[in-house]
Amino acid sequence: MLNLFAYGTLMCDDIMYEVSGYYMDSVSAMLHGYSRRFVKGEHYPALMSDQHGRVEGLVYRDVHTLAWERLDRYEGEMYFRQQVQTELCDGEILIAEAYVFRPEFNALLEQAEWDLDEFIKHEKEHFLLHYRGFMSLKE
Repeated sequence: MLNLFAYGTLMCDDIMYEVSGYYMDSVSAMLHGYSRRFVKGEHYPALMSDQHGRVEGLVYRDVHTLAWERLDRYEGEMYFRQQVQTELCDGEILIAEAYVFRPEFNALLEQAEWDLDEFIKHEKEHFLLHYRGFMSLKE
């Protein structure tokens, strides 16, 4: 089974459960060589290659095959899965899959970095009501 590096909305346990259909344990991790930016007009981020960047996130270990099918639908066409090397707090290196923003959509990215705490405080409720990725799970 594959691991998932989550860096955005999927860091919220309730959203991860709604999307994947599973409760999963996670561990804090750092991803070097990437940055996390807002997608214009949206409440969620995108992960993009950035040799000087680093992104804090979570690694969900051994994600079930059925969860990957749902995660792929939720993420949609602007993202692709890519294998990345994450670093855990204890220095352990762990390989995981991450949803990376497709370069052809980079014009949709803002310069501002996305922040989990700000999302939870100010945007999560709206996101839960309106993000179309949830609709893809019902199809």
